[in-house]
Amino acid sequence: MNANVVVDTKGMACPMPIVKAKRALDALGNGDIMQVLSTDKGSLQDFQAWVKGTKHELIKHEEADGVFTFYVRKR
Repeated sequence: MNANVVVDTKGMACPMPIVKAKRALDALGNGDIMQVLSTDKGSLQDFQAWVKGTKHELIKHEEADGVFTFYVRKR
């Protein structure tokens, strides 16, 4: 999946992955896609809750080798 921006938050603990993702998403246009990389085990619940509380869309998430990858579409 092609992303307009990649936000690397590996090594950061909550709430920093969400904070950095929000800042990056604010700079994008509607319909743009952001990819977020995180090693925080709580990030799955954090991103699901954050996206649910906003108008944005969590398109996909996956995990490989301890890295969680999230794709969020700005609405």
